Amino acid sequence: MAENRRNPSPPIPMPDTPAPSRLNKRMAELGLCSRREADDWIANGWVKVNGQVAEMGVKVTPADRIEVDRKAQNQQQQQVTILLNKPVGYVSGQAEDGHDPAVVLVNSRTHWREDTSRIRFSPPQLRGLAPAGRLDIDSVGLLVLTQDGRVARRLIGEDSDIEKEYLVRVSYGTVAQDVQAAFPREQLAKLRHGLALDGQALKPARVDWQNPEQLRFVLTEGKKRQIRRMCELVGLKVVGLKRIRIGQVMLGHLPVGQWRYLGPHERF
Repeated sequence: MAENRRNPSPPIPMPDTPAPSRLNKRMAELGLCSRREADDWIANGWVKVNGQVAEMGVKVTPADRIEVDRKAQNQQQQQVTILLNKPVGYVSGQAEDGHDPAVVLVNSRTHWREDTSRIRFSPPQLRGLAPAGRLDIDSVGLLVLTQDGRVARRLIGEDSDIEKEYLVRVSYGTVAQDVQAAFPREQLAKLRHGLALDGQALKPARVDWQNPEQLRFVLTEGKKRQIRRMCELVGLKVVGLKRIRIGQVMLGHLPVGQWRYLGPHERF
């Protein structure tokens, strides 16, 4: 008589447990600060995990309790974000090829008189002030410079979907007037969706004629010289490029070469 064997029970599925991640990454994900700021705070002993002062490089899970000392919060409240109307001839970041970085324009003399914030300029505000997004040397308009890692992550983090709006003056071959009439509609459709740069398909963009010689672009990504390269792919040449909006913040009437503070109630 054959032996009656039981079929083995199927394995019981285990609940998914999130893999631990570095503390600085977790703090950035929670919107507390940037990774760089988190490292500074940890080095200063301003961060606790489950009641214990955290060490550099420690890993945590979502179940761990993270506490930040008031000293770090006070330091963060002193950080500034500056909106600059960048002129042609300045680079966004580090000086290169003999061209000055845009941050050299941030001083008491170039502070816009109509700035409604109550913040007073002081040299320490330049410490760690970095561009949150690029605007190439030939372009003008709204450039954000910030000490606040949360702002930088919001604008240029990997998961950022903040809109950036541009006015772009173009020519088409020998056509410099009424370019709209000469430019094929199917090429305009390609600008909106269907182009690729560096082997990667671009995200959909909003592209429309602002006037017969000027296009309005609204992008949610920021590859190097993206608009100029997009235009080249469809036969357009960019004659002038101006950024007028980032998220909900407008360039407005801010004069070229001047700057103002991001107001306490403004959000990108």
